[in-house]
Amino acid sequence: MPSKKRITIGNVKIGGGADLTVQTMTNTNTEDIKATLDQINSVVELGCDLVRVSCPTKESTLALKEIVKNSRIPIIADIHFNYKRAIESIESGALCIRINPGNTSDYGIKEIVKAAKDYNVAIRIGINSGSVEKDILEKYKEPCVDAIVESAVRNCEKLEDLDFYNFKISVKSSEVRNSISAYRKLSKLIDYPLHIGITESGTLFSGTIKSAIGIGALLADGIGDTIRVSLSADIREEVKVGKQILKSLGLLKNSVNIISCPTCARTGINVMEISKYLEKYCENIKKPLRISILGCVVNGIGEAKEADIGIFGFSPGIVKIYLKGKELEKIKSEYVIERVKKLIDEF
Repeated sequence: MPSKKRITIGNVKIGGGADLTVQTMTNTNTEDIKATLDQINSVVELGCDLVRVSCPTKESTLALKEIVKNSRIPIIADIHFNYKRAIESIESGALCIRINPGNTSDYGIKEIVKAAKDYNVAIRIGINSGSVEKDILEKYKEPCVDAIVESAVRNCEKLEDLDFYNFKISVKSSEVRNSISAYRKLSKLIDYPLHIGITESGTLFSGTIKSAIGIGALLADGIGDTIRVSLSADIREEVKVGKQILKSLGLLKNSVNIISCPTCARTGINVMEISKYLEKYCENIKKPLRISILGCVVNGIGEAKEADIGIFGFSPGIVKIYLKGKELEKIKSEYVIERVKKLIDEF
């Protein structure tokens, strides 16, 4: 089940039954303020809820002040090794700090928590299979599921001992099965919001598949409060894939869901061209809308009746259109895109 505890990052609620959120991470040089803001704005247009920005230098944490000031969504500062960067990021306006306990000293964590309390900033504990603490690795000999989960529980307790509870946690692995198992196990042990994903999942093609399997399996189990798809690709693709995973599970409100068939010899219309065009057209439309596009009458009538807007190839070059389960009209296939666009706009 989704976590019972809730945290708030700016105006974004995570956990405690709040809507699932999608986030990504910039890959620009943070010191290049314009490039970083341009990238942030590009994912805001796609419906991204949160964005993480890496802050490895003092110059980058100083740049963060201007970035935060001009960002339309909350900024999370990504910190590794030097706790001072976290404090500087908090002072620059970051609303959440991501730390990795595997490369942050206990003293550094105490100082970060102190600043987070002063500024009412959330923390994400980010446990990765590649950076589990040395003593835990020595115990298990490898970054297995039990090692990752033990690290997570230990670090939750560290923050609790510091009287700090405004945090979420992740236990990511590049191995899909390990990630799923770790999150399932951890969800039974803690009640803090879970940030889920498959770390370092790969290219747009392979990474999308791995992420869809891992994140999808967890969300289908009711596990997870915020997601990040990690791809070696344009960060806009991360947001698109994340949104599509939520759509596929019926977890994204106010979105357009397009159903289309793979086509066969019976296909009477260009399903691929129509689907691709309308998917792009609907990318930024915020309406709870189901559109079906099928090539022939075999499944076309049934799907059309179930959709808000349904179209299918009735005969060569002729399309039947259904609206809210009822037949609306028959038109020539060359007019179908413009006709459906109009119906979407009017819906």
